[in-house]
Amino acid sequence: MQRATLFLIILILFKTAIPAPPQFAELSDAVVVHFNDQKLTLKALQVLQEEAARRTALNFSVTRTLPTDKAVIVLALDAEAPLLPLAWQTKLCALEATKPEGFKIVTVESPRPGVLILAHDQRGLLYGVGYLLRKAEMRYKQFDIPKDLAVSTSPRYPLRGHQLGYRPKTNAYDAWNVQQFDQYIRELALFGANSIEIMPPRTDDDQTSVHMKMPAIKMMAEQSRICQDYGLDVWMWYPNMGLNYMHPDSIKKELQERHQVFSATPKLDHLFVPGGDPGELEPDILFAWLEQVATVLHAYHSQAKIWVSPQVFRPTQKWFDAFFQHVNKGHKWFGGVVFGPWVKIPIEEIRRILDPQIPIRRYPDITHSLSCQYPIPRWDLAYAITLGRECINPRPKQEKAIHNAFDQYAIGSLSYSEGTNDDVNKFVWTGQDWDPELQAIETLRDYARFFIGPDWVDQVAQGLLALEKNIEGPLLTNDGVQRTWWQWQTLEKRVPEKVRQNFRFQMGLIRACFDAYQQRRLFYESELEHQARDALRNAAHLGADSAVQQARSILEKASTDRVRPDLRQRCFALADSLWASIGAQLTVAKHHAMPGRGNFIDNIDMPLNDAVWMRSMFDYIDTLPEEQQKLAAIGAMLNRTNPGPGGIYVNPGSPKSWQFVRSEKTWQSDPGSLASPRISFGVGLKGEEWVHEITAKGFEGGAAPQAWMHQITTLYDQPLMMTFAELDPTASYRLRIAYTGRFRSKMKLIADGHFMVHGALRTGEKPIYEFSIPAAVTADGALELKWSCDEGERGSQVSELWLLPEK
Repeated sequence: MQRATLFLIILILFKTAIPAPPQFAELSDAVVVHFNDQKLTLKALQVLQEEAARRTALNFSVTRTLPTDKAVIVLALDAEAPLLPLAWQTKLCALEATKPEGFKIVTVESPRPGVLILAHDQRGLLYGVGYLLRKAEMRYKQFDIPKDLAVSTSPRYPLRGHQLGYRPKTNAYDAWNVQQFDQYIRELALFGANSIEIMPPRTDDDQTSVHMKMPAIKMMAEQSRICQDYGLDVWMWYPNMGLNYMHPDSIKKELQERHQVFSATPKLDHLFVPGGDPGELEPDILFAWLEQVATVLHAYHSQAKIWVSPQVFRPTQKWFDAFFQHVNKGHKWFGGVVFGPWVKIPIEEIRRILDPQIPIRRYPDITHSLSCQYPIPRWDLAYAITLGRECINPRPKQEKAIHNAFDQYAIGSLSYSEGTNDDVNKFVWTGQDWDPELQAIETLRDYARFFIGPDWVDQVAQGLLALEKNIEGPLLTNDGVQRTWWQWQTLEKRVPEKVRQNFRFQMGLIRACFDAYQQRRLFYESELEHQARDALRNAAHLGADSAVQQARSILEKASTDRVRPDLRQRCFALADSLWASIGAQLTVAKHHAMPGRGNFIDNIDMPLNDAVWMRSMFDYIDTLPEEQQKLAAIGAMLNRTNPGPGGIYVNPGSPKSWQFVRSEKTWQSDPGSLASPRISFGVGLKGEEWVHEITAKGFEGGAAPQAWMHQITTLYDQPLMMTFAELDPTASYRLRIAYTGRFRSKMKLIADGHFMVHGALRTGEKPIYEFSIPAAVTADGALELKWSCDEGERGSQVSELWLLPEK
């Protein structure tokens, strides 16, 4: 009896600990009620009807009066609340008052069942409809909503939007038609976006592409019109691409172009002119030019404001002083300052410098994974080589952390996007601009419920989180990558064909497949490299030529005897599916992508071991006339990174070497690494910048070893510091350094705060340098190295370091 009682108590406690599943109200036969015929009310009504019909095949009827015998979905403004039954008014009044663009949403049961959306203003109606659609469970002939809805919410920040540029650089947008833009803008609005940024026909890009359905200026006008229909603000990113902004003839030509662009745009609320990247101008010239632009702008859009960013590749204090002096003058046409990529000054410092009345807009780069404003922290080289700069990159938790690190300094954000690859990130940022307390998983669940379906909510949401975990830490030891692929593969088998054709599902699936394939390749090709090196170690016995040939044959297996060719082929098939469903351009040859712009499938077979460098060394060894020369070259090749007894070798671009790097800030506090180091990618010799294009010339072998493809980096004149302990206090050391990377900077290196290892040295001419470290510097058994750049440089980069003891 006692056991039965104890079991009953445990069962009750267990049930109490598990939240009850949500209860739903069935509104399939509901009537939609509205009380005015204003344009945005009717648009919200249209969106509700169309999105519900698309998922349920239900056609909600509409009325201006409350029925007595049917369930209802009521769309009303605050001023229309007295038209509702008193019991409903009481329930709504119990909720917190809303602010601009906010809404209340509650379920009711009496005198008739239904859901009420009471909006603060016209925009709030659309956001209330979006909330309802995101939370509803919509199936064929079924529209269910949670029974206990009682929400009052208003956006924390007044600016929430994304850039949708119709230009060839984007990895999908240039393939879209008007209807696709309309649907995508609608979807962003349903998650809370209130602004879209468009582009003029002439930017730092080609003016047309093989994908474009219409001239850029016409699509620009259509995008503006679509935003006007939804009641959204229209921004335009308009860089200064002219050759001269001081000569009257050049200015006249530039202003004529702006007359054409501004007159063709039905609605334009804000113009964003970057200070650079591209179109860098001195501040005096920039602001004099903007005065003239404002006159043209106001001829067509009298209330529009001009915003400007202090973006400049090689910044100086003189430039910034002049820039902020102009900004703080209070020009009538001036809207505010934009904080985006390649802005050297931290946003908190900009907030301090600015007049308190001048707002800051964030322009976060949510689209790129490396060589960008917010790179994936400590990314594995194998991913950087293959996924590249512009892959499909859901980073929900990282994007929330980036947002929340600085959200208090700005009025919100309007993101930098180059296509659909950052689709998940867009919705996460919009959710955070609405409510920074919102957990990323809730946005992912809404995303899955609305875009994929109510039967796959947590499977898809957790699958997207798993893709983010795939890119964390060393790929070789990430035991979740294969599991993530199995989860997505299982989900693919269970979902209906309609879901398998959904581009958002396809994007998650191809990343899971691609990641799994790259990990299997990394396992395989790492082992092949070890086998090839073992063959070379036997060169004295086999003969140099035979050892080299054997090593060549082993390395060739990566392409002649591929691992998991089925996974490889699946990636190509999914790339074709994404091209068909959304115009995603994942390859250059087949999908006509712009190289380096989202075509990560082209990198699917990039070597993940040192085969490229090893083959180039084999070619060099073949040219040597004597056997002993060949054996010596093989020995040097095998021992390239060997510092010898008592020595230290560091490849600081590898996360494994982070222990030697000093950083005063965490990634969470400085995700843009303006005051802390980052791992970056690229050799940067002879004009080669991006990882998948790297060749390095001018030294034996002719190709770069993998270690040169990633570096420890600090930006601008921020010092880079590394420390080494437990050194031999009786030894002097030779310091060998490989300086490679995207930047060609003038750096100096000081040891222990006083010893000049080398003065200003311009990197990029050759990769390897050697210097002497006197015994007195390391007499305490430790060594501190500090690299720094002069003002106006882009940053310090170190890819390899050897400490070689000398006695």
